[in-house]
Amino acid sequence: MMYRAFAALSFASVVLGQQVGTVTAEKHPSLPIEVCTKAGSCKKESTEVTLDSNWRWTHATSGYTNCYTGSAWNATACPDGKTCAANCALDGAEYAKTYGITTPSTGALKLNFVTKNDNGANVGSRVYLMASATKYRMFNLLNKEFTLDVDVSKLPCGLNGAVYFSEMDEDGGLSKYKTNKAGAKYGTGYCDAQCPSDIKFINGEANVEGWGGADGNSGSGKYGTCCPEMDIWEANLDATAYTPHPCKVSSQTRCEGADCGNGDDRYNGLCDKDGCDFNSFRMGNKDFYGTSKTVDTSKPFTVVTQFHTVDGTDNGALKSIRRFYVQGGKVIPNSVSQIEGIDEANALSDDFCKQQKTAFGDNNHFAQLGGMAAMGNALKKMVLVLSVWDDYAVSMNWLDSNFPTDADTSKPGVGRGRCDPEAGVPKTVEAAHPDASVIYSNIKLGAINSTFKAS
Repeated sequence: MMYRAFAALSFASVVLGQQVGTVTAEKHPSLPIEVCTKAGSCKKESTEVTLDSNWRWTHATSGYTNCYTGSAWNATACPDGKTCAANCALDGAEYAKTYGITTPSTGALKLNFVTKNDNGANVGSRVYLMASATKYRMFNLLNKEFTLDVDVSKLPCGLNGAVYFSEMDEDGGLSKYKTNKAGAKYGTGYCDAQCPSDIKFINGEANVEGWGGADGNSGSGKYGTCCPEMDIWEANLDATAYTPHPCKVSSQTRCEGADCGNGDDRYNGLCDKDGCDFNSFRMGNKDFYGTSKTVDTSKPFTVVTQFHTVDGTDNGALKSIRRFYVQGGKVIPNSVSQIEGIDEANALSDDFCKQQKTAFGDNNHFAQLGGMAAMGNALKKMVLVLSVWDDYAVSMNWLDSNFPTDADTSKPGVGRGRCDPEAGVPKTVEAAHPDASVIYSNIKLGAINSTFKAS
């Protein structure tokens, strides 16, 4: 994922905290998954989801005073990071009413883009899969395939329905950081390869120092939170990409300064922010994905992602990441690269990534940080993330339009999709498409070729 800037609730009381509040009881929505064997038998797991703590209301432990209002910290409750963590309580969430997060059927999760509520409106959301009430469900993806059904028919240009894995701690940092009393139950401990600095609590402390640059309901602080990330699915009606992002570090790591990779330090940071992406439109096939295309986004379909190792074992080094789709009972292989200088590949590998970076004139930070082998090491202990968001940084142009927007569109790699560059401006897309939504369902993990059926 090249750029990520999440919009949280647009009313004043939103922020995460590290103590536990008692105003609203926390009840995780059920989202069962299945785990399948080589023999084709699948067993259901009673998993559930929790809302990311950055979206939650946090108030003073002794009352209802907000610890964060608009885009500013409460100076009395939060004069510094540790004091803020002690003074502020993170409360439970009303998933459907406040955040537009529902489970329309067993094994299905619907995320609404804009949800009006008693306090104003919520924009976007991010949830994590839980193995129990207090621990995230950990995944080892090596020599496995991950499958889910998606419905992006109501997800227009400028939005991103994202399903990905981050190398987060199983308990959300509860055992590592004594000031974090909330843990995974309340969605703490987030990290990704963008090393986001808009996370309000990191390592059990408030990210108060240097906080600023607000977009209306959020800002950024001195610290970021980094870890390897595997983007399984970033998409809307018009474009999609899947992208591995290795890092120099393993597990959630707090960064500052150049290590966060911001601005001119993009290729000096702890993580590969660009990643090695496969976007069919960018790879030259403009008729593969979209409404009435080979993969018809006006209808639901199945997305299958396979993680092949060099020796075909669960402990082997990662060799390639393959993608195909199932729609209307038919298996649809991923599109093949049509870019000069790149082999006719339809999967991610070190060779593909090297050729792609050369053809597009991009920095190969992916290889510099260890490529497939490094990504494979991270895939042994991942947390599943499901979200919908709009992009305050670059209006989602990196996914579905031309990027950079001022580049020559005839240059290979610039075109990412058919969308107007202005369509993803947050103010525009939030006003034009408040009823947008995405549905994820039938999540499965299993041996290669065990999680799907085709006629």
